[in-house]
Parts: sequence; C-alpha cells; structure tokens
Amino acid sequence: MSLAKLISGTQVANEIREALKQQVCKWKSVLPTFAPGLRIVQVGAREDSNVYIRMKIKAATEIGIDVRLVQLPRSITQIELLDKIFNLNNDPSVHGIIVQMPLDCETKIDSHKITDAVSPDKDVDGLHTINEGRVSIGDLGGFMPCTPWGCIELIKRSGVKMEGANAVVLGRSKIVGTPAANLLKWYNATVTVCHSKTKNIADICRGADILVVGIGVPEMVKGSWIKPGAVVIDCGINVKPDPSKKTGTRLVGDVDFEEAKVVASAITPVPGGVGPMTVAMLMQNTVRSAFTAAENLLQKAWDLAPLTLKLIKPVPSDIVIARSQTPKDISLLAQEIGLIGNEVSQYGNKKAKISLSAIDRLRPRGNGSYVVVCGITPTPLGEGKSTTLIGLVQALGAHLHRNAMACLRQPSQGPTFGIKGGAAGGGYAQVIPMEDFNLHLTGDIHAVTAANNLLAAQLDTRIFHESTQEDKNLYERLVPKIKGERKFSKIQLRRLQRLGINKTDPDSLANEEITRFARLDIDPDTIMWERVVDVNDRYLRQITVGQSPTEKGLSRPASFSISVASEIMAVLALASDLEDMKQRLGRMVVAFSRAGEPVTADDLGVTGALTVLLKDALEPNLMQTLEGTPVLVHAGPFANIAHGCSSIVADEIALKLVGKEGFVCTEAGFGSDIGMEKFCNIKCRSSGRYPNAMVLVATVRALKMHGGGAPVTPGAPLNKQYTEENLQLLEKGIPNLLQHISNGHKFGMPVVVAINGFSEGGAGCLDLANAVIKACEKSNNFKLLYQNEMSLLDKLNTIAQNMYGAAKVELTPDAEKTMQKLTKAGFGNLPICMSKTSASLTGDAKIKGAPKGFTLTVQNFYVSAGAGFVVAMCGEISKMPGLPTRPCIYDIDLNTETGIIEGLF
Repeated sequence: MSLAKLISGTQVANEIREALKQQVCKWKSVLPTFAPGLRIVQVGAREDSNVYIRMKIKAATEIGIDVRLVQLPRSITQIELLDKIFNLNNDPSVHGIIVQMPLDCETKIDSHKITDAVSPDKDVDGLHTINEGRVSIGDLGGFMPCTPWGCIELIKRSGVKMEGANAVVLGRSKIVGTPAANLLKWYNATVTVCHSKTKNIADICRGADILVVGIGVPEMVKGSWIKPGAVVIDCGINVKPDPSKKTGTRLVGDVDFEEAKVVASAITPVPGGVGPMTVAMLMQNTVRSAFTAAENLLQKAWDLAPLTLKLIKPVPSDIVIARSQTPKDISLLAQEIGLIGNEVSQYGNKKAKISLSAIDRLRPRGNGSYVVVCGITPTPLGEGKSTTLIGLVQALGAHLHRNAMACLRQPSQGPTFGIKGGAAGGGYAQVIPMEDFNLHLTGDIHAVTAANNLLAAQLDTRIFHESTQEDKNLYERLVPKIKGERKFSKIQLRRLQRLGINKTDPDSLANEEITRFARLDIDPDTIMWERVVDVNDRYLRQITVGQSPTEKGLSRPASFSISVASEIMAVLALASDLEDMKQRLGRMVVAFSRAGEPVTADDLGVTGALTVLLKDALEPNLMQTLEGTPVLVHAGPFANIAHGCSSIVADEIALKLVGKEGFVCTEAGFGSDIGMEKFCNIKCRSSGRYPNAMVLVATVRALKMHGGGAPVTPGAPLNKQYTEENLQLLEKGIPNLLQHISNGHKFGMPVVVAINGFSEGGAGCLDLANAVIKACEKSNNFKLLYQNEMSLLDKLNTIAQNMYGAAKVELTPDAEKTMQKLTKAGFGNLPICMSKTSASLTGDAKIKGAPKGFTLTVQNFYVSAGAGFVVAMCGEISKMPGLPTRPCIYDIDLNTETGIIEGLF
C-alpha cells in the first residue's frame, strides 16, 4: 500500500525565508540603511496569541526584517487603537502591519474596523476589504491573504496541475475558505465551496482533485471522503486530548490524517503543513511591501501630470490668467512628486506644509542640480526674476519632463497692499492660487511677527523689572518657590553655565552670583531689537515706548520694521532643522549690557517660547505653477538687510525630491551684487550646498536705463526711449550686464543670461531650460568669495571690489568703533551681509551703469548673531516701507456674494 506524499510546509517555508533573506541582503547593498519594517499590534496578552507572535518575530528576525511588537493594554478603546494604527500607517519605516486576532480587550472593539484601518499598502495579512476585493475580481497585484496564498504554493509544490482541476474548498471564512476559493478560480480550477449548510458534502469532496479544508472541526474529513490520488491541503489546527503525550493533548487538523494518507496522492501534515507557510507568506508580503517603498524612493522620474495652458492674445491680467487655471489637488501633486502621507499637512486643497522628516527618508535619492536665479541691477519695476524662474521650471517639468522644482520666498503683505504688487510671477508663469501666495499663505510671517514681538516685550519688561527691584527680590521672582520647592528652569541653567556658575540649587548661590544671574543690566542705548508688523506703516518708523504712567518714566525711543526684516525671518531661512533653529534663536543678540557684553534671547529666557511659536513655520509650503509643476514657498528675509533667499530646508527637501537627475531652481533677491552674493557667501556657506549654475535675468528696459535712459518711475508711463528701439542706450548699458556675469564667474559658476521677453509660460522658456541643462552638465568649480577667518574689513573690501567694482571700502568713525566692538565680542568670524541699495552697483541709488574705482562708505554695523552674519550698513536703508498716495488698497475688495477677491493685480 502506497502512502501519500507529505507536502512539508516547514521545508517550503524555509526555502522561501532563505530566498527572502538573500533579497534583503541584496537591497542592503544598494541602500545600506534599508530594512523592511514589520509591526505586530497586540491588544492584551493571550498566550495562544503569544505563541504565534513569537513564531512571526523569529522568522522576521532571521530574514532581516525590523520587527517590533506593539503591545497595548486590554483597557484600550477603539479610538485609541485606531489612532495607533493611523500612526503606523504614516510611519515610512513601517512597511507591514498586522493586528493579532482575536483582540483581548475589555472594551467593545469592532475587529472589522480595525483590520480595515490598516493601510491597504501595508496590510501584509491581506485582510483589508480592498485587498480581499482585489482577489475576488482576479487582481492579484495587491497583498493576498497569507494562509490561502500558502495553500496555493503548497499545491504548486505537490506537482498537481491546477488548471482544469476540480477543486473543493470546505469552509467559507473570510480568512481562509473564501479567498482560497477565489485564488483557485483565478488559477483556472473549477471550484466548489462547501460549508455547514451544504448537503452531501462527502459526495462533493469525493469528486475533488484538490481538496482544501478549513472547516474548523477536528478530523471531520475521513478517508472515504477523498478521491484516490487527490491532493489534500489541511488548513485546520485543533487541540485533541491524547493521554500518551506529556501535555495530555496533541494537534490535529480538520482531516483524519491516518485515513487520508492511504487515499490521497499528497497531503499536508498538521503541524508542519499550512501553518509555517502562513508565516512565510506574511514575511514575503512584508518584504515585497518594503521593496516597493525602496523602488519608489529610488524612482528617477516623477509620474507628473502637467496642466495645459490656454494662451490668449492679448495677454490678460495676472489674476485673470491665474483664475483661468484649475489647480490640482495638492495631495495629488504631493503624491506625484514622491511625498507620503505623514509628510504632507494640507491647508485646504491647494497648499500644504511639508515635514522636514522627508529629508531623512529621501536621503538615498541623492541631490539634483542646484540653480540660482538672480538679475542685473533692476529698474524700480523689477525685471521678472520670479516670472523667469517659474517659466524655467514649467519648461523643465511640463515640457522636457525633468523633475524640477522652484523654491521661492514668501512675499510680505506690505508690497501687496502698497505699490509693488504680488510676487507670484506673472503672465503665464505664475504660482497658483496667487491670492493665497500673496496673502497669509499658511501664516508663517504671522508666526515670525508673534515671535519677534514676544522677544521685544520680554526685553522691555526685563529692563523695567531690573530698574524697579533690588537684587534679592528680583532673584526670588525669577526663581520662585512653587509648592515649597525652588528650581531653575532649563534655560536658566544654561545661563548659569555661560556665567561659569556650576550650581543647580537656587538656594546655594552667593550674593555676588545672585546679582550676576539676575541682572542683565541692559544699556537701553544699545538695544537693536525692534518690533515688527507685516504692513507698510511709515508712522512706526520712529516711536516712543513706555509712556504709560505704569512704566514709571522708563520710556525710550524705538521703531518698527516690516516683519520680513526681522532677524527671526533670516533665522527661519537659514536653519537646517528644529534644533538648529532653536540654537540660532537663542544666540540672537538684542542689546549689550553696560559692561559691553552681548545680551541674547537665551539670556532673556525666551528661546523655548520662540521655538514653540515657530515650530510649524519651519516647514516649507507646497504650491504649484500654472502648468502643475511643484513649487516650495518658504521664508522671506528682507534682501537689503538680510540675505534675501528662501529657506535652506526648502532647498534641501526639493533637492531630495527631484533626485540626481532633477533640477531645483531658487531665487536670490535683487541683482547678483546683493542677492546672489549673499546666497553664496551666507546661505551656501551655511548649508554646504553649492549651485551648479546661475541664471542672470536681464531686460532691454533695464539695460537702457543703465545706458543713460530716463528715470523709470512706478505708476508713471514709460518714456518712449523704452518703448522704441534705441541701440545706443542699449549698448551703453551692457557694462552693467557684464559686471553681473563677472560676479557669477567669480564664484566659479557657469552663467546663463536670460533676456526676459515675457514669454508664454514653459513653452517660451524651452531654450533657457535647455541652456540650463547644458550649464549644469559642466564641472562645478564653485568657490566662496572669502573665508571666515578674514577680518571684517577684508571681507568688506573683497565683496566691494569683486561684486561692485569699487576701489576700496571706507568706514565712518561710528562704523570703525562698532566693528572693533563686534570683533572683540567674537563676531569677527561671521560672514558679511551688505545692506546696500539695490538700485545701483554703488552705494548711491542715483548712479547707474557699471562705474569702477569708486569708494564704498560703510556707515555702521550690527550683528545678526542668530542668523549668523554681521550686517554692514552702506547708506540709509529703510526697514519700514510707507504707503504711497494711492496704494493698491484702493483696488482690493471682496465680492461678498461670490467670495472672490477683486483688484489683486
């Protein structure tokens, strides 16, 4: 009598696991930090569940899967459990999630809701309704349920041909019977499903070439039920009394094995049959999910669907063009460029904040080409750097199908309501929705305003309290007893360390130490910190604070700046992460003590509070161009008195998203002498990212102005010199262009000159895009203009001589004195941020062209220690613009019936 061939699930499972182990090792050679992540969620601690969990953890560990048990208390509620699963769904290091059933809980929890809460992309158990549905319609591209899939693999190993075979499935459970029947059907077997209500089950089974049993009744299927030569797959596992065993029990299946083995041609044992396969297929699903995530991470080309432009002649206003285009849902754009769920926080459906965690996840992608867009010395009307930048990325992304992102500053509301108008580009090269771009966006500037003014309030408050209290009372209020205990806060402990006081017990300080700790002794004449507001308000340029009788005569002259002129905005733009931002905020110098020591935000105890206010503002904002290509909008430091570039974190995220073969194009404010120089010497010095090429935007209008053309005045008609051909003026203005080209070459960058002819979106920038691609293919010889170790004066001369064409720099007596003070205070090694007119290469806005050999006068200095630069004031630069006689305010309105903003550009 021949016995059935044993189909060893243990052996097959071992083979599968070994193959998976090799695959994981192979991927690790490509991505060293790669590891498939599996999380097993268990509610309670049932011992039978623990047995299965230990098996899964052992198998996963041997393969190289990062497996962790998420054990939750029996008291957990359904909402709490759903929240845990939501967090796992959004964790990019997790590729597979299984919820161990049954749930061992005290509260009522719908297990179906729980299994369906697991993301279908991470449902490695294959139990989500979507994955089950795919199997039911023959789509085997999703995750298949592990036990039925294991059954199919064992049938394949038996040698029996499924195609055309009669298959009978006993049981119709969601986990085994129903999906097993569906899988057999899609492998072209003729399938019959039997269940508790089926009549003549034994007769039906006897007609089966393949018999899959998962009925849940011990040894229900007898040998007489089995067709001679049939293949039997026993999915059951039951405990049966057996006095011969030490435990008094043994495991049996749903098939009477002893009877079946003399009839069947092949049969699975219990244990050692389907059970090990279930675990193996779970591991295979997990590894497959991880490989998919890794392939997506390394995917070179975005699956980007551009938006089509409908060009109209004559070209309508910017707002009409912007509203004629329907933007993509921002979640769709985020998905197209490779962002995942927890990295995208939507603000409505047209803008979103992007988490800095994307940088770490995308690090294996490498970095794309980095292009800085700047201009020649502009007219007061601006020469279209933003428009050119947007047109360039539209050409690269929508027309040449390269991964391309624009990184732009967020505009202040001051110009929006004043005279300049918006900063979203123009014509058929715009960021949309342009109303959102120019008004509020996600509130980052308001966060900067709040943080800046909190620091200002604390500064004046500290001066007041130090002026009105004795040392001991001041100290006791700074370190009060709370519930009988007195202790220093973290920020106070940092101040003690800076003072060299190595004590942590507030009651142990000597009187002299109490005075040093409690008194900042701020000299009001040295205060550098101003309050800010994000509107143009000339009457705040000079004010007096502290005039209320409650301030006891401690009034002083003060002033407001526009919010984007705050050092905090520069800090936001230069910070590399939250911790770096926090450290920079703490280092900001707001004044000096009467002894000449710098007083910082950390000394005032406000660093943590500032960080809390700016936590969300550090995340860049995702928007899109008119042609549906991505834009990151972030930070807006004032280009005259700060470095005038968008944020380091936005560029970093963009460089990772585009990948090695993509392009990130970012703007530097004003001409190359100001914006590009600061971009390189300040921003690139801080980030360590160096540009591959520079795009220099020029217009015929600006060149004519530098050739001696009539003044260009906002709001006034252009002189006919600008509207008619005048080659003589154009030729005389060329030296200004040549100086700016030279500026790029001084940093070792290839320079592409873009003559802004107000092109037709991306299609009008194709030649520019191709030129940029070629420029970025050249070897990168980028170099900084000066080293930190040079003196402040040497740095000034290096910038003035190389970027402006000056012969030398001259310091006023006040500037000389301040420079020595800053150098003595330890700020001499910081880079220089030139505060100079943007209207001329010189320090005089009236001088056009490209003069040589002039003297640049520096009136004074101040330090932006948090941002990390020393500002050199070359002439009077207003940090608070004023409104004109007829500001844009007159034209802006809201249609209360339609909700549409009117008159915005």
